[in-house]
Parts: sequence; structure tokens; C-alpha cells
Amino acid sequence: MIAEEFLSVIADPRVERTRKHPLETILIISLLAVICGADSIVAIEQYATAQQQWLETFLDMRGGVPSHDTIGRVFAALNPMMLAEAFRRWTAAMATFSKEKLIAIDGKTLRGAFKQAGDGVFVHMVSAWSAMNGVVLGQIKTDEKSNEITAIPALLDLLDVNGALVTIDAAGTQTPIAAKIVDKGGDYFLAVKGNQSKLHDAVVEHFLGTEREHTRVGFWESKEDKPQHGRREVRRAWVSNDIEEIATAERWVGLKTLVRVESTRNVNGEESIENRFYISSRVLSASEALHASRGHWGIENQLHWVLDVAFREDDCRVRAGNAAANFSAVRQLALGLLKQRTEKKCGIKTRRLCAAWEPNFLLRVIGLNPSG
Repeated sequence: MIAEEFLSVIADPRVERTRKHPLETILIISLLAVICGADSIVAIEQYATAQQQWLETFLDMRGGVPSHDTIGRVFAALNPMMLAEAFRRWTAAMATFSKEKLIAIDGKTLRGAFKQAGDGVFVHMVSAWSAMNGVVLGQIKTDEKSNEITAIPALLDLLDVNGALVTIDAAGTQTPIAAKIVDKGGDYFLAVKGNQSKLHDAVVEHFLGTEREHTRVGFWESKEDKPQHGRREVRRAWVSNDIEEIATAERWVGLKTLVRVESTRNVNGEESIENRFYISSRVLSASEALHASRGHWGIENQLHWVLDVAFREDDCRVRAGNAAANFSAVRQLALGLLKQRTEKKCGIKTRRLCAAWEPNFLLRVIGLNPSG
């Protein structure tokens, strides 16, 4: 079974005399349950109870159905880095990867996971998303007294970014992060906002501070027009390789391209215009810059939004120990595996239902029946 190849390397945190249920059994049951619609630890136990006879045909169930308390304790104690890495390798083995490497890194707060009711201290995860392949490449939990600035370098240590274009929102636009990406053989595409005020002001001035706006030599423009569902959005990008006038350019390792992206939206006759600015260590055409900017938002639209809507992530109250981070990894693995089953021409929420209704489809989702 493909799952055992990856799960067997995860260290079991329990003392040996308390291991009534094999760790692989608990993890596979949990994954199957989440794929089929379980959104809590209690629901995982109920799924296993309902499907016990079927699960016994391919899992070691000699200890019976693990209780929700047992499942919760295991998730709280498991090393989240080790579990996330095992799941990343599992997803990679199941996925068909495109040669293009666009990696989006962004954070997400698990709204339902907090230390104590009302304390406002939530679990925050930073994930790396393959925009072209629709899978999570890695994730890491931020420390309680830290933020994404310290989590992103740790996440980069887990990733192969060689040859990739790594996109990060403004929170991660930091010189050490840019340097680390370049050192690992990748290129950065970083959003520029007020947290880097000198850089932001210089890039804005570069694109907008002349009466001959975008007419001087060195500017290239691309445009895309996408009307859909009563809404029209026109995106235009300008790129420039003329970085000499950017006073802080030498602080950004390998800086080669400045980017402006303008989005004009018309919804029900009301028009709004938004400008976003970026820097990149790769020489990009205007169309490539538009692609990178749009690709970054895939982590919001195809990962975070789907986890909230299809998996109800923000409603999940799992939070003891490492449980929130580990349960998040299970949801991300479930999403990645479901995305690979394109024979079902429907959304992820409906694919979860199909997995619950069709055991053979569920087996194909997790690789138990690769020939299917």
C-alpha cells in the first residue's frame, strides 16, 4: 500500500505499552474520514465505527476502532514537521507534476484553533503551494511569539526551490528571505507595500512619477481582459529592468525586474482600480509578470478558500498540543489527493461526497488501487 511507504517513517510518540492501535491505522482512518467529510476528531471515530468491517479488509484493526480521545492524543503528540514531510512525499508520489515551477508562499490563521476561549491567540500556518499542480509542497506552524518573517525561512529549508519562481505577499518581503531564495537556486517575486516604505515609494515613483507614464524606453506592457459572471476585470502589467534609480536596490540580492500590476474591475456598473507593485530577481516579460501575480492568488482561491468552504477549516476546534497543525496537514493532503482524481468533473466538496458513496473511488484517491 502506497501509504505505508511514507507513514512508516513517522516516529510514534506513544510509549510502546500504550500502542493498542498501530499509528499507520490511526492516520489512514483519519485521512479516509476527512476525505469523506469528517471535520472533527469525533467524526473520525464515527466514520471508523460505521466502516469498521470494510476497514478491516486492508488495515490492522485488531485493537478495534480507536476512540476520539486516542486519535486526539496521537494528533496532539505527533511531530508536525515529520507528518507534513511524510504527507508531502505522499502527494508528490500521487501527483503528475508540470515542469513549470511557480511556488506561492502564504500564511493562514486557523480561526477555530486557539489556546483558551477568548484569549485571541490562534494557530497560524504558513504553506507553500504549487500553483501549476494544485498541491501543498510544505507547511510550518509559526511560533506563538513569532510571525511569518521567521517561519518562511524555516519553510524554505524544507523546499526544493531550484529553478522555481517563489511568490510571497508583502509580509515576506524581507532582504534575508530574498537572499535565501536566491541562495537555494530560485528566484523571488515579492509584493511591495508600506512595510518596506523606501522601496515601495521608489517603485511607485518609478512607474507613476513621470508625465510620460509608461512611454519611456524600458517599459513593457501586457493586458488581459476576462469578463465573467456579470463582472469584468482588466489586468495590465508593466515591467522595467531599469533599477538604477531605486536607491535601495543593492539591498535586494539579484534584483532585476520591477513590476506594476493594475486591476480594473467593473461590477454592476461600478468601477474600481487597484495597483500592486512587485520586485523580482528574474528578468520577466509583462505577460510573465501577470502570470506570476495571478498565480500567487491561487493559494488563496484554490487552497485557503477551498479549505474554509469545502473542509470548514475555520470551524474546526481541534487545538490541543500539535493537533491543530497535524489536522491541518491531513486536510491539505486530502485536498491534494482529491485534486488528482480529475475523472470526477465536480468540485472538491462534491468529490468528498463521491468518496463517501463510492469505496472504489475512495481507494483510488489514496492510491490503494492505482490501476483504477
